[in-house]
Amino acid sequence: EGTSLNGSIEFDPDDECFLEDHLVAECGDEAYGVEVTAIECGGRRLPRAKAKDITTLWTRTIDRVVVKISVHDGRKTIPLYTECEGEDEFVVGEKYVVDGKRFTLSHIKLRDGPLMRKEGWKTIAHRIKRIYGFRS
Repeated sequence: EGTSLNGSIEFDPDDECFLEDHLVAECGDEAYGVEVTAIECGGRRLPRAKAKDITTLWTRTIDRVVVKISVHDGRKTIPLYTECEGEDEFVVGEKYVVDGKRFTLSHIKLRDGPLMRKEGWKTIAHRIKRIYGFRS
């Protein structure tokens, strides 16, 4: 969150890369699980491309993510942030504690657009744009 790194991903020249592919990027001695967010080919952004045509691959890490949370307490909304594993699950209707604040998760905004409101619906952290809840 808030830090950019230059890294590399190995492909065969004829391999095809798609938006939202999950890959492993090497940055020095470290390796990170990443999701492709944009593919640049000579200044154009494309939904897919062959590796030999790609000039820049934009990604975001999905191993560890920061989940943004908005908790409403009746009068004001409290912003919270929690760092967690990208595969951690969050469930609508469940109770959580972040920074000493207890809340019930009321809905989840996903990165790809939909809003999850139905009790029991769940998703993993790296798919979440923001969580909304109310103090409990």
